[in-house]
Amino acid sequence: MKHEVKKAEGNVSTVMQFVLLGFSDLSHLQGFLFGVFSIIYIIIIIGNSLIIILTSLNPTLWKPMYFFLANFSLLEISYVTVTLPRMLVNLWTQERSISVLGCATQMCFFLMLGATECFLLAVVAYDHYVAICNPLHYPLVMNQKLCVQLAIGSWIIGIPVQIGQTAKVFSLHFCNCHQINHFFCDIPHIIKLACGDTSVHEMSVYVVTILIVAVPFMLILASYSKIICTILKLPTASGQAKAFSTCSSHLLVVVLFFGSATITYLRPKSYHPAGMDKLLSLFYTIVSPLFNPIIYSLRNKDVIATLRKFFLKK
Repeated sequence: MKHEVKKAEGNVSTVMQFVLLGFSDLSHLQGFLFGVFSIIYIIIIIGNSLIIILTSLNPTLWKPMYFFLANFSLLEISYVTVTLPRMLVNLWTQERSISVLGCATQMCFFLMLGATECFLLAVVAYDHYVAICNPLHYPLVMNQKLCVQLAIGSWIIGIPVQIGQTAKVFSLHFCNCHQINHFFCDIPHIIKLACGDTSVHEMSVYVVTILIVAVPFMLILASYSKIICTILKLPTASGQAKAFSTCSSHLLVVVLFFGSATITYLRPKSYHPAGMDKLLSLFYTIVSPLFNPIIYSLRNKDVIATLRKFFLKK
């Protein structure tokens, strides 16, 4: 395996390639991991694609909730495709090198799609808030124009910030060590390889994380505090159960995604043990996209009914 390193001034090297170590420490499980992650990737693609198809074909699902669910499914397909295929290639070929440009591209798309997920989860929380707290005004407030604007805004709002973040990280000088002890190019692990003081770059990561992660999360908390207050005031237990059921799927995804992502990005560089980072990263890069069609579909009567009709026609 070749690893090109171009010598620069002094003791610093300009790294031309990185090495994604991934799960190389589990050498006896490479074939098994390839099989497991291949199956997971296929399930994610098929499951989320099916949601997009169902919500597009059935007029009864042309509602804001399902419009955002289709966007969410498209996002999960894109999000997992940024990291998982590369990891599968590494497991299959054992050729773990990745160019600096390839690494920067992967990081940039990963961060942009991650930002989209944060804001889209906040938008879904707002949709639930309007549906439960202001049901009479729901059709007027959540009209088609607003839904499209919220979706487009969620997709594009993080692009300039994350492009700048990626450019800032890759402007660093890297030492002779060019091995990334992770299965994809992520900010904390790239910064670890840099020479000299990286405190300014770490601080910029915290600031961006607060903007991209904490702000949507606070909006979600605000929405659900209002929702819970409204649900508790409902006169019947069945009405409360139905309202809680509507929100529980979304809350599960929120906790899974935001919890693991926050722990990963808000810890200091010195508190990033590789094993823990890989485990946490699996939650927000693979487990969350895998659970998305399962959580939202199996708990939704309309989607299940549409699914039955779809397969009966086939």
